[in-house]
Amino acid sequence: MLDTDLKNQLQAYLEKVTRPIEIVASLDDSAKSREMQELLGEIVLLSDKITLVERHDADVHTPSFALNSPGHDIHLRFAGLPMGHEFTSLVLALLQVGGHPSRTAQDVIEQIKSLDGEYKFETYFSLSCQNCPDVVQALNLMAVLNPNIQHVAIDGALRGEVHAAVATTDTVAVAAATTATAPIAEGEEERASSTVSAASSVTEKLL
Repeated sequence: MLDTDLKNQLQAYLEKVTRPIEIVASLDDSAKSREMQELLGEIVLLSDKITLVERHDADVHTPSFALNSPGHDIHLRFAGLPMGHEFTSLVLALLQVGGHPSRTAQDVIEQIKSLDGEYKFETYFSLSCQNCPDVVQALNLMAVLNPNIQHVAIDGALRGEVHAAVATTDTVAVAAATTATAPIAEGEEERASSTVSAASSVTEKLL
């Protein structure tokens, strides 16, 4: 799935990883699951710090894969194949979950870490959308830095869920981020919104 040049570039970036990365894939018998399995299998071969666990369960997002690091509480998942413009989001997520420090301003990092409450974000993106990666990368970073923040990046076109999101939330277009639980508590909405905005404005450009 990845050509030789892209594999070489990704392998070079993964040398920056300082701690183990565990990829947990939720798969079924669909063609898209087989494509995801192929992609993840190729990534695992590029670093001895990455392991892959495959599960054939009834996860609400299948096919999908979660990124975590043993001993850390990270809730970050891709529901779909993060290719095209979103491949950068995958690379950054691997680096950040693997302990490579973010280039985001320290005051923004501290703001994210100190954010109170529990937040579950779902981002609907399109692989052809040029603006989507900024939103996905910002919320991924927040999920890495704060264990109370969960993020699922969903390929809406692949899963056919954008239309459902429009019908049930305030989503109007990609990239669109929604909370997957009850509305943010009074007094926290402005703070959460400003944190997302700040993180988005300084998303790293490593590729």
